[in-house]
Amino acid sequence: MQSFLEETLLSVIKKEGSLENLIFVLPSKRAGAFLRNSISKHIDATIFAPEIVSVEDFVENISGLAYASTTQQLFELYKAYVNVVQGEKDGFYAFSKWGNTLLQDFNEIDRYLVDTSKIFSHLNAIQEINHWSLEKEHSAIIRNYIAFWDSLEALYGSFNTSLMDKGLGHQGLVYRQACANLDPYIEDTKQSKHLFIGFNALNTAEELIIQTILEKTNSEIYWDIDPYFYKDPVHDAGFFMRQFKSKWGLYKDKPLVSSTIQYQNPKLIEITGVPKNVSQAKYVGGLLGDLQENNSVQLANTAIVLGDESLLNPLINAIPESISNINITMGFPLTQTPLESLFSQMFDIYTREDSQGWYYQQITTLLNHPYLQILFSGSDGNIADVICEQIKTKNWIYVDAAKIKSLVKDKSDYLGLLFFEDKLTPKLFLEQCLALILAIKEAINSTENGLELEYLYRFHQLFNQLHELVATYPFINDIQSLFGLYKELLSKETLDFKGEPLKGLQIMGMLESRNLDFETVIITSVNEGILPSGKSNNSFIPFDIKKMYGLPTYKEKDAVYTYHFYRLLQRAKNIYIVYNTEPDVLEGGEVSRLVRQLLADENMAKYIQQKIAYSAIKSPKKKMGSITKDDHLLQLLKEKASNGFSPTSLSNYIRNPLDFYKKNILRINDVEEVEETVAANTFGTIVHETLDELYAPFLNTFLEPEKLAKLVPAIEGVVKKHFALNYANVSLDQGKNLIAYHVVLKYVATFIKLEIEAAKKYRIKILGLEMALSTTINLPELGFPVLIKGKLDRIDEVDGMLRVIDYKTGKVEQKNLNVTSWDDLIVNYDKSKAFQLLCYAYMFHKNTPITNVEAGIFSFKNLKAGILKFKNDKSTNITADTIALFEKELHALVLEICDPSIPFVEKEIK
Repeated sequence: MQSFLEETLLSVIKKEGSLENLIFVLPSKRAGAFLRNSISKHIDATIFAPEIVSVEDFVENISGLAYASTTQQLFELYKAYVNVVQGEKDGFYAFSKWGNTLLQDFNEIDRYLVDTSKIFSHLNAIQEINHWSLEKEHSAIIRNYIAFWDSLEALYGSFNTSLMDKGLGHQGLVYRQACANLDPYIEDTKQSKHLFIGFNALNTAEELIIQTILEKTNSEIYWDIDPYFYKDPVHDAGFFMRQFKSKWGLYKDKPLVSSTIQYQNPKLIEITGVPKNVSQAKYVGGLLGDLQENNSVQLANTAIVLGDESLLNPLINAIPESISNINITMGFPLTQTPLESLFSQMFDIYTREDSQGWYYQQITTLLNHPYLQILFSGSDGNIADVICEQIKTKNWIYVDAAKIKSLVKDKSDYLGLLFFEDKLTPKLFLEQCLALILAIKEAINSTENGLELEYLYRFHQLFNQLHELVATYPFINDIQSLFGLYKELLSKETLDFKGEPLKGLQIMGMLESRNLDFETVIITSVNEGILPSGKSNNSFIPFDIKKMYGLPTYKEKDAVYTYHFYRLLQRAKNIYIVYNTEPDVLEGGEVSRLVRQLLADENMAKYIQQKIAYSAIKSPKKKMGSITKDDHLLQLLKEKASNGFSPTSLSNYIRNPLDFYKKNILRINDVEEVEETVAANTFGTIVHETLDELYAPFLNTFLEPEKLAKLVPAIEGVVKKHFALNYANVSLDQGKNLIAYHVVLKYVATFIKLEIEAAKKYRIKILGLEMALSTTINLPELGFPVLIKGKLDRIDEVDGMLRVIDYKTGKVEQKNLNVTSWDDLIVNYDKSKAFQLLCYAYMFHKNTPITNVEAGIFSFKNLKAGILKFKNDKSTNITADTIALFEKELHALVLEICDPSIPFVEKEIK
């Protein structure tokens, strides 16, 4: 395959002979690198190389101005805005939200050589009409708004003047100045011949420059457009060429020469739909592996063009390791590096700090950042981990710098780089960030962490740049404005990959493919809203005004991407188009219109294969865990048996033996966290302890309605006391905690009222509260005793009938306490509440033999049902026979737990 650049170069060599006095102007620097490579291949003798420049550098040379960075432009624009615009003005942070849009509009106005006095006057008139009112006087907001539009031309002039005084310009200003300096430039370069190669869309300034040079000098232009598109009157790939043919005086008497017919040559075109973005990257990785394995294409002449450049990271990870030579033309965004999250978190804690301090999760997240973990690691442990643990232990929801530093005995100098007690200024914050970067650099192993050092170096450069800007421009006076500037700068920074630009597999964005040709092309994310990007109006200039003054709209933007898409297909032999089958508002819509257009083309349809690729998703069979009881585990079981099994732990076994093994044998508890809202276990503890304290005076006495009624005023004080004991350092004045507090009050008050009504009907005597019970089971099969122990919430007597009572703050229903089959008690977890009640009755019976007793639960989420009693065959009485039947099941359960031959097998929890 002969590329467009080679084809053009051979034509130039044949026509010109010598290349020494030629100036090649190309759309991009990358195209220039490929052109130099082609020259080295096709020139045998030693020559002076011709001048090869990108169009932006070419225009910069003519203008005599240097390009100002976007950040410089933004600062100069804000300075002009403060000086020119009357009335109330936005701070820099608010200005930065819309300032870039204004910069873009100024840029377009200059690149398209629009008469500024007319367009600004027009825009001002439109705004006055939009805010016309019958009211004689406008409000202050409307007056300020109209004043801004009225001063737009003065703002534009002041901004451009300040840049030109420094020898700088935004792109549009550089282009406008180049047009003004064109005649002297032509005179200076009359001995040279200009060759403009591979252009498509041109702004008005570029058109003027190129046309003037073509008309006044012996220069030429080489278009890269297949006649197939150019001659089609409606195809967007030839949109600009048809305009140039009709508008340029150069083509009044001669035809526009396009490149050779290539597009209709036989091709393999495979269009594949893949669900979601990451799947596209994986599919491309698999495709590359297949192409390499089959030797069907040369990867050295293959390009992957990313419609959505955010796919770069997953794609890099998806490329097979067997592919060694890869050249990535786009940089890796610094926003996707791990170091970025560290500084974003630091900015976050200082832009969201309130009067109470920092929210604990902000601090623990920051301290758990991998780079800080490296920084704070030492021979005596990790200071960051100590701080996080102490925050959890003390249950601090809000912390400040003083609190954090109080947690560490040996103060670390590094804590001072993160947490400031003094008033923080942008200058101080940047100095601390720079010091933090140097500290991290010293902490990591430089011989093994080259990539991390590169991250640190780039961020050091970034913060140095910010420091210089803050020193130069005093209006960055708060952290919020600094954060906005940081994000603006960071979004444009990339980590450049090292590679051989002319060898190996090429990975690039759509615009980087200009003038380049490959035999095999893989294009990803060919979805509507991505390729092309569709309608977007990031501009202060209305659509109709843009049309009137010849400024580009989404129509021209779509035509640019259409041209680049079809130009990639033009000379390629193998084309793989991949799109996302799952439409998403954020990631692009349905398959692109470019694909639809390709499928509708009768001349190309014969080469196209369509398919949908997806991973075979099988519902994995969950492998249930199983723990064999070895000697060590049996010893742990024996120790646990001697210390005692509680009714709750035995219920855990019934629910899931593996959970019992982890929680009750290995004692692996849930990770301790800061309790922002009352957890279920804490909630239950507060209710239990409150009732225990309220009922303590009634122990061994009969409940009297009058005395119970006197408890109601004391409820609030007792509840607050137990909240303070169990849930310290937390305010109950707002949020979910306030709701939880009132729920506890409601539960306890409702329960007391229930007891008052019961005391009016029955003689109720409290016999025990929070009673510790235990008994020992001796089974010959085990060879060691098993202790069963627990704490019974309450035991009382109602009209002479003993009752074993358990309080539950969760939801319990009567069906959970009805038992028809005794086997259910140790098999069915739904009967766990009945099992626990019988355990308490069993332990009580072993200490004080009973003839007749009832057992029941007060469910605080179901208090209207009253006491829910254990039932067996519709009887609530628990007799010695009932205890004997339960004992048989209990023994079977204990034997199963301690049997060496029965492993702990995980149950599927429904």
